[in-house]
Amino acid sequence: MTNETRTPHVNDPAVIRRRLTDPGTWAVVGLSRNTARPAHGVARWLKHERGATIVPIHPAAEAVDGDPAYASLSDIPEGTRIDVVDCFVASERVGAVVDEVIAQRDRLGIGAVWLQLGVVDEAVAARAAEAGLEVVMDTCPRIEWPRVATRG
Repeated sequence: MTNETRTPHVNDPAVIRRRLTDPGTWAVVGLSRNTARPAHGVARWLKHERGATIVPIHPAAEAVDGDPAYASLSDIPEGTRIDVVDCFVASERVGAVVDEVIAQRDRLGIGAVWLQLGVVDEAVAARAAEAGLEVVMDTCPRIEWPRVATRG
């Protein structure tokens, strides 16, 4: 199936609601110490406002906001459970991240992949869904939260 004939991904409001009301542990790919980057603000919000545990994923593997970081999902130690992998990478790079998510899914218990606002790749979203992952694409948890919160 080509991208031209593929049914476009539609975010499931129930998935968004569940992931934000019971956030668990989020691996944030692209999270560095750079406080000017959107990943930093969203990760701090997830941690301090939603109660999520944050696992920074960045090639520099520098701790962020006191959370130990890893260069890749493959470097996360055995016994660590990741509920959501939040992708702050360019659309053209998200396929490699999702391939790693799929490869590490069973070992880390990954249940969902969240492609941030502006990160769009229909084929990648379909591949993740076919691998049994919940997929949220082209939106931000912080943007979605007011919609979730007002629905009680």
